[in-house]
Amino acid sequence: MTEITCKLLVIGAGPGGYTCAIRAGQLGIDTIVVEAEKPGGTCLNVGCIPSKALIHAAGEYETIAAAAEGKSVPGISSAKPGLDFAKTIAWKDGIVRRLNGGVAGLLKKAGVRLIAGHARFRDGKSVEVKTPSGSQMIHAETVVIATGSEPIAIPTLPFGGRVISSTEALALTDIPNKLIVVGGGYIGLELGTAFAKMGAAVTVVEATSRILPQYDAGLSAPVRTRLSALGVNVLTGAKAKALVSDGTALAVETADGQQILDADKILVTVGRRPVTSGFGLETLDLDMNGPFVGIDDRCHTSMRGVFAIGDVTGEPMLAHRAMAQGEMVAEIVAGRHRAWDRVSIPAICFTDPEIVTVGLSPDEATGQGFDIKTDLFPFKANGRALTLEREDGFIRTVARADNHVLLGIQGVGAGIAELSAAFSLALEMGARLEDVAFTIHAHPTQSEAFHEAALMSLGHAIHI
Repeated sequence: MTEITCKLLVIGAGPGGYTCAIRAGQLGIDTIVVEAEKPGGTCLNVGCIPSKALIHAAGEYETIAAAAEGKSVPGISSAKPGLDFAKTIAWKDGIVRRLNGGVAGLLKKAGVRLIAGHARFRDGKSVEVKTPSGSQMIHAETVVIATGSEPIAIPTLPFGGRVISSTEALALTDIPNKLIVVGGGYIGLELGTAFAKMGAAVTVVEATSRILPQYDAGLSAPVRTRLSALGVNVLTGAKAKALVSDGTALAVETADGQQILDADKILVTVGRRPVTSGFGLETLDLDMNGPFVGIDDRCHTSMRGVFAIGDVTGEPMLAHRAMAQGEMVAEIVAGRHRAWDRVSIPAICFTDPEIVTVGLSPDEATGQGFDIKTDLFPFKANGRALTLEREDGFIRTVARADNHVLLGIQGVGAGIAELSAAFSLALEMGARLEDVAFTIHAHPTQSEAFHEAALMSLGHAIHI
């Protein structure tokens, strides 16, 4: 077994891991990153990027199909479109490969050594890596755990055969005629909506009383309306039980009794869990926070010289949180004074329409004891939204009643994900309602709804 040393060892080359490694390399730190799969992690390879490619393709196909049926913009017509889904998947895979190469190139540019293999802790400073060419022992001064998360399986519906996770859903080469999505959270609805637009008969089975339970009802209502328009059957207060009829159907328990739903594929999206097994974590004396690795505000674990970042450390399980943590840890290792002082982490649901939340919702702000002012401006009163034929949704501001400092911003609407940076920046800068109201927002854009929501809370909205 060969033995090598480094100052910083990063286990996992997902968004958090590769960002940490690149920044460390830029700062002159001798860094190694170990990854068992392709660089980029779940997000790049089987999550964020490929799912958004599929969502885009589905939207394009739906637009052409609507024109063929005379349901598009008046005056626009088209022949009935065709869909070669295998070619769509190949296009998606091409994007992933391009980004894989980009990450690998950035690591090399920063002087980081990328080792392909499975890592396993021997102690807090030593990790054995099994590579295709043999085992290597890596000794490091500092270690960063960035192992990410994985889909949760239902005990009565283990993955395999017709039962798939989001990973397999993004690798299908044919559109299933009948698709059941178990779990009405953001992953299930993003993929379920895409497949519905491409012709699948989709049924969503959600155990709680409504879809997207992590968002307030006002934000999820336009998504529910759109699902109905797409013909998606949504069962709430329903629990998936087990496969029946030789595995070709799913038994679902509802308030009205048991239903048997035929399915070509059953996509289980009931959440994700941290990857804390399979790499010797049990050999370390780390404090845990439930199923997650416990960390402080600098991503230190309870063991000296061991950091943890990303999904393995808890919610929110978001790539951009992991990336920010990774950058911070690299600078701490380099001797810089850093700590986690982020005001907010934006969360986006890429459904149709999209949902963006930043900071506190009205209920959360009230629950924390704030006296608030909150108003929303509907896209039905926004000129740009009307020209896009997407007037469903709104932008809402939540501010302190005493000094008008923004506590949160939420919105739901077509393409609204692109406004998330503006919302986040407002909170990070400590903006007040007046700051938004006195900022000129370009016309005609959907961002004007942000301006008008602030004006409404100040008592003088213009366009409603």
